[in-house]
Amino acid sequence: MKHNVNGLSGRIQQRVGTTNSRLLVILALMVVGLGLLEGNKLFGIAGLQSMGFQLPELGFLALAMMIPMLSGGIDLSIIATANLCALTVAWTLTALMPLMPDGHSVSWGMMQVGALFAGLVVAALVGLLNGVLVAYLRVPPMLATLGTMTAAKGLAIGFSHGNVISGFPEPIVFIGNGTLLGIPVALIIFAAVVFPLSIFVNKTPLGSAIAMIGSNERAAEYSGVNTRRSLVWVYLISALLAGVAGIIMMARFDSANAAYGESYLLVAILAVVLGGVDPLGGFGRVSGVILSLLILQLISTASSLLDLSQFITLALWGAILLLASGGMVLKEWMSERSKAKTATQASRA
Repeated sequence: MKHNVNGLSGRIQQRVGTTNSRLLVILALMVVGLGLLEGNKLFGIAGLQSMGFQLPELGFLALAMMIPMLSGGIDLSIIATANLCALTVAWTLTALMPLMPDGHSVSWGMMQVGALFAGLVVAALVGLLNGVLVAYLRVPPMLATLGTMTAAKGLAIGFSHGNVISGFPEPIVFIGNGTLLGIPVALIIFAAVVFPLSIFVNKTPLGSAIAMIGSNERAAEYSGVNTRRSLVWVYLISALLAGVAGIIMMARFDSANAAYGESYLLVAILAVVLGGVDPLGGFGRVSGVILSLLILQLISTASSLLDLSQFITLALWGAILLLASGGMVLKEWMSERSKAKTATQASRA
């Protein structure tokens, strides 16, 4: 197994290095070009803070999508999971608030932490259900997560009657709108999760097992990987990341609803694929996804400053996905052609 992991790691490092170099060039060109167009509006303190407030919620959703895609699967339930988590927190808080007239008591602070924990527990249950369906019942990931997405959204709508729940305590709102030393709190939370997650994907046995499953699940089994347990962890981690995204959205909007962030699903897939994660699994790094998020966020913020329609922004994101996918297909075709040519030359010799 060690030999397989080392070989896989070497191929991943080479591919990730190429992807990250390409993304860095694109990012640098965008910074120069948009800097000439927008100047201080985009890269001033206000502009950078605006991007810092917006990026974490999409960032967590992209990371939640990355882990299943790295294993060769997909999680279509991340938005529904995020909203169900947020509504659980929101309902718990609004139910407890009348019982705590003193909004600054220690017990009230503990209850707020408990409400956040309850939301993450609900998200974890969705993730465990996905994991069991995929790993033990062998339901294809797309169908399994489509089913849980529909069920979670149905529960969220029935739970809230389709209404918005709003009016949260200041500490909760601070998560989405507060700053520390001028840095958005949500961005600090995102950074605090990104680094351990990157180490997890790159350096831990479970991270290597996930990549091996995405590369070839049967070969991973023969190498001694417990693929079923690993897949359960994949969807559990994905759901928890989605739950954190839901909490940040809830805090930033000071409200929760079953329909928030529905457009983020395809954007999360875009960020992951653009970041170099193979849609078929086995290859990808957190660093590439972060670079792709920065590119997408720059496009979004610049479009707002230029008063472009949101639909134009979506069209630009879609064009980027097509270009990225087309580049990957072209690269694979050229690689296969080169191998075929080499094999033909060898057979003639």
